[in-house]
Amino acid sequence: MSRRAVFLDRDGVINRAVVRKGKPYPPAGLEELEILPGVGEALARLKAAGFVLVVVSNQPDVARGTTARDAVETINAKLAESLPVNDFRVCYHDSSDSCDCRKPKPGMLLAAARDHGIDLSSSFMVGDRWRDVEAGRRAGCRTLFIDYAYDEQQPEACDYRVKSLADAAEIILSLCCTSGIS
Repeated sequence: MSRRAVFLDRDGVINRAVVRKGKPYPPAGLEELEILPGVGEALARLKAAGFVLVVVSNQPDVARGTTARDAVETINAKLAESLPVNDFRVCYHDSSDSCDCRKPKPGMLLAAARDHGIDLSSSFMVGDRWRDVEAGRRAGCRTLFIDYAYDEQQPEACDYRVKSLADAAEIILSLCCTSGIS
């Protein structure tokens, strides 16, 4: 039986991104980690509705040598303790590595779908950057873009523009309740 999922970017969706000169960056460690308002409740509602919750996060600063892999894993462990997330998928590569897992490529979503029996056409991708939206689109998911008006490339297209994960959860839950998605 296929399951449905909500794929979530980490920084800017679940926790606050550190914004410098209009551009978002991940927290450097636990001291900068702040779960965004409404995230716990939004994830609990999605989980209660039967969604598999999978974080899919690019962390290229590890490949660039500016962040330790252990710092990323420590943040993910803290989030896993606090939130009802089923799985964390992380790409530690930089764009020049040409891997299949770095968003906008859909590799992390496709691998999670295989491992968890997820039907991508009944699933959603929530992100705050164009790469997130494009990865979701390429995987066959519906996409929700949290628009913080960062000073960077915006998605060419998304299914919904929202202001927060809580707003995204409202849309997802209303679509699933009214359209009969199971």
